[in-house]
Amino acid sequence: MNPPSGTEARRRHDPAVRGFASDNYAGGHPEIMAALALANGGHQTAYGGDAYTAHLQQVVRSHFGPHAEAFPVFNGTGANVVALQALTDRWGAVICAESAHINVDECGAPERVGGLKLLTVPTEDGKLTPELIDREAYGWDDEHRAMPQVVSLAQNTELGTLYTVEEIRAICAHAHERGMKVHMDGARIANAAAALDVPMRAFTYAAGVDILSFGGTKNGMLFGEAVVVLDPEAAGPAMRHLRKLSMQLASKMRFISAQLEALLAGDLWLRNARHSNAMAQRLAEGVKAVDGVEILYPVEANAVFARLPHDVSERLMKRYRFYFWDEAAGDVRWMCSFDTAEEDVDGFLAALREEMTAG
Repeated sequence: MNPPSGTEARRRHDPAVRGFASDNYAGGHPEIMAALALANGGHQTAYGGDAYTAHLQQVVRSHFGPHAEAFPVFNGTGANVVALQALTDRWGAVICAESAHINVDECGAPERVGGLKLLTVPTEDGKLTPELIDREAYGWDDEHRAMPQVVSLAQNTELGTLYTVEEIRAICAHAHERGMKVHMDGARIANAAAALDVPMRAFTYAAGVDILSFGGTKNGMLFGEAVVVLDPEAAGPAMRHLRKLSMQLASKMRFISAQLEALLAGDLWLRNARHSNAMAQRLAEGVKAVDGVEILYPVEANAVFARLPHDVSERLMKRYRFYFWDEAAGDVRWMCSFDTAEEDVDGFLAALREEMTAG
């Protein structure tokens, strides 16, 4: 492909290559790319004083309640660290599932950068319950123990499972009764809303969640996420300072806000999520027909977790990129994206069947 006139840019990848490793592997949705182009040109106030960030607040409130305020950030780990800092004191602790992203996939950032303690509990399916929370919800008057101040849950979870609206409402009520606040890691919140067929506010603001890490990159954005404060009293007045302190303040914030607006102002967020969920269902149905492959968890959003022979996975990875989830057990994770096509799924299933019968 020839570069545009006047640039040395070159395409350095084959856009025909497809994989199931992560929904982060996908590029930007064309509507997102168009929004970035429209936001370009001219001068806008830096650090969030631009017209796009201002208008984003109206869009976010239409989804998350009249008091919601969005703070765009660079990435999901940054969103989680900033959000959890906003809810905790220096001696505070956060109760979360042992499998939570904040515990296993953020290089210790919540603890090392956020300066808080994670209190983890094992779960069968990645989901917390009031009973599981109570395993660590104690010792508020014990100066020898980090004080439980926050419950953090992910919707959907790291294992691809979903909380119902009622389950989240029960967790929020339970946490608030014990004087704790609730954070939601919503890296794939759109997939959850699409699968549950409810508005995002139904299991966030209306259910009692205090603060949300809203994910857009896994659903069509090029870069950027947002911390959405749902209860201003719970989060305190220091969000802007915490965002800067945590190195998450974008100087050219309009280019994050313009993407968030394009995703949320219409139904792009929902269209993308419904499609990736549907592709995961298509993949799961095909996998069920392959002898020797076991699906490990309910396929409720855009992730399929499976167990198959190690040597089969290694051969298959040479044809389609994906990751081991637990290499010793032979567990793998397959993710579908907004741009996963039916022919991608069908081609992968054909390759899976071939490798399962090879050798």
